[in-house]
Amino acid sequence: MKEFKIVKDNKKSLRERSVDISLPLTQEIKELGNDMLKYLILSQDEDYLKKHKNIRSGVGLAAPQIGKNINLIAIYFIDENEKENKYVLVNPKIISESTKQCYLKNGEGCLSVDKEHPGYIYRPYKIKVKAFDLLNDKEIILDLKGYSAIVAQHEIDHLKGILFYDHINKLEPFKEEIGAIAI
Repeated sequence: MKEFKIVKDNKKSLRERSVDISLPLTQEIKELGNDMLKYLILSQDEDYLKKHKNIRSGVGLAAPQIGKNINLIAIYFIDENEKENKYVLVNPKIISESTKQCYLKNGEGCLSVDKEHPGYIYRPYKIKVKAFDLLNDKEIILDLKGYSAIVAQHEIDHLKGILFYDHINKLEPFKEEIGAIAI
């Protein structure tokens, strides 16, 4: 597994828009996507983390975070129902979103951001994402809600040069929006 050097939020490249990836996928893109997924899986392994002190645990990784401004993201986590959420998405686009909002009670974090940024980040509770699924080699539409929708939106934001703390209300970081679901 390739160890990536994570690009930090003080680098200009993290604020640039990424470009679409041509289909069919090249072997290089397939390997990159699979390596991004392996990185996330290993980052959640306690034994691996003990041996690799420089690696932080993550549930999502976007190509710009490893120095490649291309539209490629990986997501991996086990949800509260013990369901594995495992995606490597090429050219992901949000094609619809709910008006109902949600947020993480403890705030969001990011492998590219070392400094704390307290505050709530409100995002649509349900989204539909159209993408090319690298793992199954086909176009898909994902219906995501709650935590998985938050993770996907966070990673897709990276492709647009947006960081999670850009969404925090600077004047009232912990302002509670009526009707928003706390996760």
